[in-house]
Amino acid sequence: MARLLVVEASPRRSGSRSTDGCQVFLDALARQRSDLVIDWLDLWAAGLPEFEHATIAAKYARLAGRPFDAAEEKAWDTIGAIVGQLKAADAVVIATPMWNFGIPYKLKHWIDLITQPGLTFSFSPDIGYRPLLSARPTLVILASAGDYSDGPSFGRPDLATPYLKAALGFIGLADPIFVPIGPTIGAADKVEAGRERALAPLAALAQTFMGRRAA
Repeated sequence: MARLLVVEASPRRSGSRSTDGCQVFLDALARQRSDLVIDWLDLWAAGLPEFEHATIAAKYARLAGRPFDAAEEKAWDTIGAIVGQLKAADAVVIATPMWNFGIPYKLKHWIDLITQPGLTFSFSPDIGYRPLLSARPTLVILASAGDYSDGPSFGRPDLATPYLKAALGFIGLADPIFVPIGPTIGAADKVEAGRERALAPLAALAQTFMGRRAA
């Protein structure tokens, strides 16, 4: 069995280029892996817990090495379940639009929840920070209104790609593969060309993404 965690960051029920690109990839991957199990995390329907007082207190308790109180322990158990979903995955796909040069706040929320001491990273004054997650194939499908294939789009920067590389690498998901889809608005021929540029790499990547084919 091969378990894939798909993190969907677009709130759109239809017409999402990142979700559509993800589905193309998943369809191709399913043809390669008959044992594929998909764990789909829709960030807009998941009811992610707020990063409130007990949660932040539990994080600093863990960093300080002090015991949890009852509220902190409950909050940490919730965090642990979210991290556990990620740890159980053999591979990860994140499908997200670019919002205001960065990522949707729901995706940032999830990243904040899973970036936790003792669960996904460690810290010591002598060594510094160290990721705790084992390496696994990670793909980011990033749809954007502009075309960032040759750099900034009409002077607008892509802040999503470097942030996600740093955030994912910090917890151990190093060297994620990025497949951009863009532009998603503008002249129809350019929009379609941007879509086609993404589909071929996605289909090709599916052949090798999770290692050997299932028997």
